[in-house]
Formats: sequence, C-alpha cells, structure tokens
Amino acid sequence: MKCYTQVYVMNSIEAVETYCKAFGAEVSLEIKNEAKTKYEHCELSVNGEPILAVAEAPEPYDVSAIHRMRLQTMTFNAFELGSAAAVENAVGVLSNGGVILEEIHELPWSKCCATVIDKYGVCWWVSI
Repeated sequence: MKCYTQVYVMNSIEAVETYCKAFGAEVSLEIKNEAKTKYEHCELSVNGEPILAVAEAPEPYDVSAIHRMRLQTMTFNAFELGSAAAVENAVGVLSNGGVILEEIHELPWSKCCATVIDKYGVCWWVSI
C-alpha cells in the first residue's frame, strides 16, 4: 500500500508551482479543467516517488482568517528533506505570503525543522 495526501486549495496552478519550488518536486500527472485555469487533479513527485496531490478547492475559503487565527486543522509533514539548506528553502518559499508558526529550530527528533501556514492556508511542518 502507498499513501500520500491531497490538498484542496484556491489558485491550484500557482500552488503547484510553489510546492514544486519548495520541495524540488515535479508534476507527474496533471488534469486541468476545460478552461485550463484550475487543476481538477495534479500529482507531484520527488525522485519518481509521489508526495502530494493538489486540486482546486470546490468552495472559496478565507485564507486571511486562517493566517490571523494561526489555524492548524491539519499539518502536512514534509521530512527527510536532506539538508538544512533544503529546509531553509522550503520555509522561505512556503512563508512567502504565509505565516511562520515556528521558526527553524532544533527538537530532540529533528535537528532542523519549522512550521509554516502557506499563502493557500495549508500548514506544513518541514524537517531535515
């Protein structure tokens, strides 16, 4: 069995570009709507392994409220990024227009990690 997550966001095409830049991912499957303005389904992979599926949110939501309330209804754990530089890159990309909940720091189980809610309202814990 394999299991990875799917996130529903507004501005799904831009979100895919952001996640590819943050994690060094590539699009391995994409299905856009008829107007080619949104993803109905998009799969991202790193080194040939699927990591995330992205689709346009079916209903609009208030990202500013998520940022203001620092709301974490679910956190996506992106770990084993390989280096502190990779964590710093991911945090830099994901925090652009988002909110850093926990700056890069060390924990007993991770030498380098941080928590960010991105501009799409998705909460990420990134770690070395």
